Amino acid sequence: MNSQVTETAHQSGQELGNNHNEKLLERNVVSLGWVAFFGGLAQDMIQPVLPIFYTSVLGLSKEFIGLIEGSLTTIVSLMKIGAGYLSDALGVRKAIVFVGYAFSAVARFGLGLATSGAAAFGLRLTDGVGKGLKDAPRDALVAGSAGHRKLGLAFGIQRTLDTLGSVAGPLITYGLLRLWVNHPNRYREVFLTAGALAFIPLIIIGLWVKERKQPVSKQILSLSALKGPFAGFLGIMLLFTLGNSSDAFLILRAEDVGVSATSIPLVVALFNLVSALTAIPAGRLSDRIGRRRAITIGWGIYAAAYLGFAVASQAWMVWLFYAFYGLYYAFTEGSAKAMVAELVPEASRGSAYGLFNASVGVMALPASVIAGYLWNWSPAAPFAFGALMAFLAFVALWFLPKPKVV
Repeated sequence: MNSQVTETAHQSGQELGNNHNEKLLERNVVSLGWVAFFGGLAQDMIQPVLPIFYTSVLGLSKEFIGLIEGSLTTIVSLMKIGAGYLSDALGVRKAIVFVGYAFSAVARFGLGLATSGAAAFGLRLTDGVGKGLKDAPRDALVAGSAGHRKLGLAFGIQRTLDTLGSVAGPLITYGLLRLWVNHPNRYREVFLTAGALAFIPLIIIGLWVKERKQPVSKQILSLSALKGPFAGFLGIMLLFTLGNSSDAFLILRAEDVGVSATSIPLVVALFNLVSALTAIPAGRLSDRIGRRRAITIGWGIYAAAYLGFAVASQAWMVWLFYAFYGLYYAFTEGSAKAMVAELVPEASRGSAYGLFNASVGVMALPASVIAGYLWNWSPAAPFAFGALMAFLAFVALWFLPKPKVV
């Protein structure tokens, strides 16, 4: 009798402990989502006015601006790989994420004090180091905090809050510019404000993000994660990304069709809002129907939206297709990251996310070059090409071996 009571009590204690741990992990996912929100908010406060600041305040040439932003992209891609391997090698995620956000916060605040092109160049590279450091270990933290059954939901929460930050950032900048319309240093004030807000993620990480002890990967700086179904999935993603040029071409297309320059920020805000509102439902759906189906739904939406941009002839059509395009991000970004978690063991997820994020980022350069070349032939051509690549990736994904739960 006593043994039965003891066993029942032990089981009850285990259940309470499991429920407690599950709640902690759920809070971890939400905390990391708010980290992404404030990080995205600070970044997207800066992006709309940065080119104007380069030219009108610092007097930089277009070639030097291209060098700065091109170097930033390269640094981000390289750092993503290194950060992923480092987090696996050390078995540490949280500290690397903290350092990454700290670099970006200092760099964004510093832009408000920059007085030369060299200073801006150095600060943007610092921001690139920070952005590259944080992404892969942050994704690994999210995956490790969610559990297999809630991966889609976890990345949906991450995507929603990140995108809401991208909605709020430009709107805050618009409001500040209206408030400081006659202020001679209004761009600097925006950067200083964004930089101050960029320190909020450090507080959240320090106080609320928890980290479980991770198994340490002994294969430092190897491509061990790049094998099997994961390698096939990465190859398919690269095929898709070859047709996924910079969203700057969507803005150019909007102008080409007749959307006014002052209305474009509102169009982009609408796109981000649709993506944010649908990310969690799309993540839940991917938990039920599987990552492969969710991704193919997203790619189908992408192909339809790009074909819409190719044939659009009136401004209202751009508003419609831009909003529809937001569904593509909701269905694919979280689902793709969740699928990576299912294809590789936990000890190698940092490396896998580093390879995944960096490879897709690097492929964006040739994709944009191709789009620029096609644009000279016809403004509709880049979007027709993007739809074709999405269709080919759609077909290829169904031939990928079924992922095993790891």
